Amino acid sequence: MSTYSAAPVIVDGKSHLLGRLASVVAKNLLNGNRVVVVRCEELNLSGSFFRRKLEYMKFMRLRHLVKPSKGGPFHHRAPSRIFLKAVRGMIPHKIARGAAAMQRLKVFEGVPPLYQNKKKMVVPQALRVLRLKPGRKFCTLKRLSSEFGWAHAEVVDKLEAKRKAKGAAYHERKVAATKLRANAFKDAPQNAKLAEFGY
Repeated sequence: MSTYSAAPVIVDGKSHLLGRLASVVAKNLLNGNRVVVVRCEELNLSGSFFRRKLEYMKFMRLRHLVKPSKGGPFHHRAPSRIFLKAVRGMIPHKIARGAAAMQRLKVFEGVPPLYQNKKKMVVPQALRVLRLKPGRKFCTLKRLSSEFGWAHAEVVDKLEAKRKAKGAAYHERKVAATKLRANAFKDAPQNAKLAEFGY
């Protein structure tokens, strides 16, 4: 994923560790790639849910000392915004190069219709199964966000279930069509003239 490509790289966030994926995405953005991360709600955090919740509660208590309404820090609840902020922390976003890099990033909960039929990739160096020892505790960003006021988990789950059912039906149709085509080729009488040209 480190080489430059003009087309956007679409990453499926499911079962990736948030911090490790953020570092890979940040590097690619700085290299000039456009990156789209879907299913941010399925990102994982290492450590138990209780520990992650305590840490986020501590972050939520941070506020501007003199005038709390003035300029943050802003406490995002949506999983996509939490991931975006993690990436932003790894990029010099206050200079032109970093600001341009952030413009090349798109993050979503679930998979929007625009990206449903596009090929998605995983990042092996950020996958939980390859990076966390077996038996280690972890939690999902969806659960953490829901605890702190993100109210759209059920809506995203419903839309994702619909998308998966639609995808499964498409896959069944495609497999059946491929099988029919293979059988048709096998049963068709061989034409001598076409055989000369390798058909």
